[in-house]
Amino acid sequence: MNNSRLSAEKLPSNQFDHFYRGGNRIGKLRKGPGGPMRPEEWIASTTTRFGEKVNGLSLLADGRLLRDEVAKDPQFWLGADHIKKFGSSTEILVKLLDPDQRLPVHYHPDRKFALEKLDLTHGKTEAWIILDAPIGAKVGIGFNRKMSKAEVAKLVRDHDSQGLLDSLMFIEVSAGDVIFVPAGVPHAIEAGIFVLELQEPTDLSILLEWDGFAVDGDKDGHLDLGYELALDALRLDPLSEAEVSQISTRFDKEKTNSQKVFNSIADDFFRADYLTGDDTVVEPGFGIFLILEGSGSMSFSDSTSMQVEAGDAVVIANAAGSFKLKGAKGIISRPPRA
Repeated sequence: MNNSRLSAEKLPSNQFDHFYRGGNRIGKLRKGPGGPMRPEEWIASTTTRFGEKVNGLSLLADGRLLRDEVAKDPQFWLGADHIKKFGSSTEILVKLLDPDQRLPVHYHPDRKFALEKLDLTHGKTEAWIILDAPIGAKVGIGFNRKMSKAEVAKLVRDHDSQGLLDSLMFIEVSAGDVIFVPAGVPHAIEAGIFVLELQEPTDLSILLEWDGFAVDGDKDGHLDLGYELALDALRLDPLSEAEVSQISTRFDKEKTNSQKVFNSIADDFFRADYLTGDDTVVEPGFGIFLILEGSGSMSFSDSTSMQVEAGDAVVIANAAGSFKLKGAKGIISRPPRA
């Protein structure tokens, strides 16, 4: 069975300027513009930058906005079960992050705070899938001791970047590591770490520091809430040992079978699988598949087959049906299960 409309197609690059440096590895992988100030690509995005109307949205190959096409026919893109549970929201934003400088210490509000203070249905829980990293590279996640709101507010007010960095717990990472980042938890990523990020479909970031970055945090770092209110969304206590064990996973790029990327802690927010071209049948549903290695084909039960190679990003509608991958490797990102 073949749909008359394309239900799976390759996406053009969607890099754009940001307040920190980077982007050349994204440009190389995705045949996009590269850096020096385009350290992010938003893939299959139906989400705009905070406060903007268009910037951030992904185009299909013919120039149509993916957001508009999903809105026109959510059943085709998302399927009846998804719509029944989540409405016409794709429920996911996928990014590539390629920082040439350390990301500032920042955090994101959870759903409760976003609903009460911003009138939004999503917060910004996220996860980092590490594609490449320098030897010894680290990410900061959570405070390393109990903090008070007043103590953090003073660090922000004093522009004390070193004090904020000293307050974080750092974890060494390498390619294949996966870190789930609950909303509210302060975090930072060191320079040179290449990340595939999955997150809720918002652009909600609150900066705790910004010196050396092309942004005025006093003006634009607090979601127009002011820091007195914005700091109420910050988790002040450290992650527990049990939480640390749950947020950290790893996939093995050398294995010849497909692997689930996250622990169950991520199930309410997003899903991801590392696919290895082993002929595993991948179930139907909206997804974003980034090919990381090799070349091969995707054979769909309800759509035409497609040749793929490293760097391709394929948006898959529910209407495409199930598929098998041959001869390539990559990560498929999906919304939570309906």
